[in-house]
Amino acid sequence: MMIPLHGIGGRQDLPVPFGLAVGGAAVAVALSFVVLGLAWRSPKYRGNASGVPLPIAITRTVDAGWFRWIVRLFGLATFLYAMVSLTFGVDRLTNPIFGFIYILVWVGLVPISLVFGPVWRTLNPLRTVHLLLSKLLRQPPSKGLLELPAWVGLWPAALGIFAFTWLELVAPDRATIPVLQAWIALYVVITLFGAVLFGDRWFAQGDPFEVYATLMSRLSPWGRRTDGRLVLRRPLENLDGLRAQPGLVGMVAALLGSTAYDGFSNSSAWIGWAQNQDISMTWLGTGALIVFVLFVLITYSGATVLAGRLSDSSRTSLPGLFAHSVVPIAFGYVVAHYLTLFILEGQRTLIYLSDPLSNGANIFGTGLLAVNTGITNHSTAISVIQVAAVVCGHLLGVVSAHDRAVALFPRTKALAGQLPLLIVMVGYTCAGLLLLFSS
Repeated sequence: MMIPLHGIGGRQDLPVPFGLAVGGAAVAVALSFVVLGLAWRSPKYRGNASGVPLPIAITRTVDAGWFRWIVRLFGLATFLYAMVSLTFGVDRLTNPIFGFIYILVWVGLVPISLVFGPVWRTLNPLRTVHLLLSKLLRQPPSKGLLELPAWVGLWPAALGIFAFTWLELVAPDRATIPVLQAWIALYVVITLFGAVLFGDRWFAQGDPFEVYATLMSRLSPWGRRTDGRLVLRRPLENLDGLRAQPGLVGMVAALLGSTAYDGFSNSSAWIGWAQNQDISMTWLGTGALIVFVLFVLITYSGATVLAGRLSDSSRTSLPGLFAHSVVPIAFGYVVAHYLTLFILEGQRTLIYLSDPLSNGANIFGTGLLAVNTGITNHSTAISVIQVAAVVCGHLLGVVSAHDRAVALFPRTKALAGQLPLLIVMVGYTCAGLLLLFSS
């Protein structure tokens, strides 16, 4: 695995005492709830119906077949280039495939989705492979052998996210070619087999990377209005358009829980305890990862169900209707945990990509460059960014949840209904900061 650079800063690097930072963050989240309750009495977001239309020429260009094929072929060519390293490259960390999968794809999906919106739907190389096969067989890509049941929802993608985070954080020998080859082979086979069975709808529900990227793209300013027009809209209004469906809560719980486990697994307390046990680190890590995901799933679902009880509202549908408010929290955790890793190891990966077979090639001219480690000289600034990312993610989550609450709950009980979710979010804030600076 890569060098653990998730958090260069530590408690001693904070410009304020660590306890004060955690307490201040909790107070900020709670105080924002009070302010929203006084000033935000009616829903302000209109989801997919909102947005300032972009010039029609931009919409036509983005929707043009030639433009989409340029993007598709770029994604497919990049994937095939990386597969050369996976298939024929040496089994050493200088092989760029490790950084390509764990850094450029897994972490890089977030900035790509924020900057360009849901572009991964077009970049997705497996979508392109399925589309080409469909054209070759003269079958519409949407046609499958079976109909995908509505209850399936995003559960396949949630399981896929769990499987990938297990590979990244727990699997033994995860930074070896045979292990990565096995996981990628399973991912490709399952994804393409699902597309054959259920049509291209499977990618939007069963491909963990596409579903993850789509969720994060809801925080970008780019969107598409219900009439198909490309628009600019406020990110939280874009997020408000996220449709509740089965498995959405499981998906956000897998994202948030796995990132929290990542911070926990790097803590000296966990490492010291686990190394003194008779059970293998793989089994301990697997159990801990499951516990973290289930903890988020249970606490969040319990809070939303209790919110329905306090507000005299329907309880069964509320976890899905409020799940969008967890996306900014997951985004904040990703920034806090992976920013330095992305900057430093991302550079290293781009350097290694010039030499996919580790035989001295310099295809892109980056092979002789060195990693710029200047960011390591600013540990205090990094610590502030990490704390700000966690806190801002929770604040945006509170805003999103509040707007949804005043839209769903009776006005006289909207504030009371939000209290359980607020308590959970304050807990997530404190726990997130503790985990972030516990290593």
